[in-house]
Amino acid sequence: MTTKNTLAILLGATFMSAASLAAADITVWHHGGRGDGERDLIAAQIDAWNAANPEMQASLELLPEGSYNEQVAAAALAGDLPDLLDFDGPNYANYVWSGYLAPLNNLVSADVIANLSPSLIAQGTYPVDGQLYSLGQFDSGLGIWGNKAILEEAGVRIPTGVADAWSGEEFEAALAALQDLESVTHALDIKMNYGQGEWFSYGFSPIVQSFGGDFINRETWRAEGTLNGEGAVAAMNMVQGLFNNDYIVPASAGDDSFFGQKNAALALVGHWMWGAHNEAHGDNLVLLPMPNFGGKQVTGNGSWTWGITETAEDKAATAALLEFLLQDDNIVALTNANGAVPGTLTAMASTENFAEGGALSLYTEQLQNDIAMPRPAHPAYPVISASFAQAFADIASGADVQETLNKAAAAIDEDIEDNGGYAPFGQ
Repeated sequence: MTTKNTLAILLGATFMSAASLAAADITVWHHGGRGDGERDLIAAQIDAWNAANPEMQASLELLPEGSYNEQVAAAALAGDLPDLLDFDGPNYANYVWSGYLAPLNNLVSADVIANLSPSLIAQGTYPVDGQLYSLGQFDSGLGIWGNKAILEEAGVRIPTGVADAWSGEEFEAALAALQDLESVTHALDIKMNYGQGEWFSYGFSPIVQSFGGDFINRETWRAEGTLNGEGAVAAMNMVQGLFNNDYIVPASAGDDSFFGQKNAALALVGHWMWGAHNEAHGDNLVLLPMPNFGGKQVTGNGSWTWGITETAEDKAATAALLEFLLQDDNIVALTNANGAVPGTLTAMASTENFAEGGALSLYTEQLQNDIAMPRPAHPAYPVISASFAQAFADIASGADVQETLNKAAAAIDEDIEDNGGYAPFGQ
């Protein structure tokens, strides 16, 4: 959908009279997206709001994604945060603990909240007080993409949905069978080319959690015994085995082993690759659920989301703008551009790909089947993520699994202790 058409739709949205809320100038920050049209659509949505609400004008500032978190932190220290703030979902707990964000339960209508994906509600609910602090226009998920003809050639069973997912043993056997094919250089692309960073935490935490591990104990809020516990060690031993068997596409091979060179049999990645994969494989393209690696099935979720700051001059007006952004027309326009999972149940049901029976409906099925597990909502999340990402990189390169996870757990717990346990967490 083009920006011009999107704006025309948005300008048809319900007009909110100036009498319904006090006049306010609402400042908005957004990270700008990644060149997929997201920044233009957000700008169009803010323009549409301003056209419909002349006495409650919103001003949008698009900031570079690469330095966005640092700019938010600097603005918070200077007391200069905007009213409506966009941020990467797992960072919200640090913002809440730091006093940057206001709870949304009494600001956003119950009907709007009830229509949001349960996985988004889970992501944005702060464990300390049970209040909701972030709401997103879209969500995310993981799956395994394959080519039906290649899977059949290797004699690999093709799962049909969440309840039919591979076990861990089936997953490893499938990789071995696929690796034996003459056309396959590497059985699995896990996007090592994305580089060490949040992708390692987002993309591979479900494997750790499926084995019964996690980044941190979500009751005691300590990493020792969990990140380096039995489940996590088993998960990372399996992962290291995949690298040792040369099943994994190396970072140096770039992005297109599955859809361009076509010498990778499978790709573990998200919905954002649908376009390239569909164009390359056509009717042979299949989307498979996340495997039940070690006892339970898990998919990642969460993405960039919105929160209202504690310093917002008129929280009610800012909440009205947030509700406007969460209208289905706005969500569908945005997700048509960036390929993400629509954030509301009604928007999911109205889109061809994500509705029941659609090409990407597996993602919505996973997000609504209690297997989506948000990254830990803890103020130390930046350290938690960085520590795991480093551990994953080291283990992929052959480092001792137990020693490496011990080091990562110690780094996380050291940060927690240095910050007084991030009270009231763990109390």
